[in-house]
Amino acid sequence: MRIPQEKVAALARSKERRRFRRVRIDLAGRYMLTDGREYPCQVVDMSAGGLGLTTPLAGKVGERVVLYLDHIGRLEGVIARVYPTGFAVKVAATSRKRDKLAAQLTWLANRHSLGSPEDREHARITPTNTRAEIVLPDGTSVTCRLLNMSLSGAAMVSDHKPVVGTLIRLGNAEARVVRVSEDGFAVEFTRPQAPDFLRRHGIEARATTSPLHGS
Repeated sequence: MRIPQEKVAALARSKERRRFRRVRIDLAGRYMLTDGREYPCQVVDMSAGGLGLTTPLAGKVGERVVLYLDHIGRLEGVIARVYPTGFAVKVAATSRKRDKLAAQLTWLANRHSLGSPEDREHARITPTNTRAEIVLPDGTSVTCRLLNMSLSGAAMVSDHKPVVGTLIRLGNAEARVVRVSEDGFAVEFTRPQAPDFLRRHGIEARATTSPLHGS
């Protein structure tokens, strides 16, 4: 008995969905469309076969896209679906690359749910002096109020909300915006700061259990 081609394709898609289960994950990054311009993005969910993105600008279905994601690196794919807040990408990769990506996602998902050793050792603090200034990519200074801080990131209240993926400076530290909320935004330093970072910036603090990246 000959199986219709449409049924074969449907079975293949079903098998792929079972193999590449999507996980909700929060990663910042950048993407480049075929016009060569780059934009910031945030991963909403991801599998070894595809991912969903929140983006400021969507391309067209079928358009090639190059991604640079924190903790993942460079990926290529095509836009599979466009929705109001971004688009979904079908990843183009070899079987070996997909297996590696699946392992990375497993590690990241566990890190997110359990807390990595790095997250645990970087205690969050509530500064007694909450005033801070950040410098945007165009050199503009913006005054913010610090909610909490650690050696790996900070959360702050601000009327000015840079888009996810924006690189800013907080004191002498370079940081990337990883989340935007109604009241402000959160940043992650591009590299963990030295133990004397808080003292060098005149921040005396008490320990806190509030989330690093806000509620």
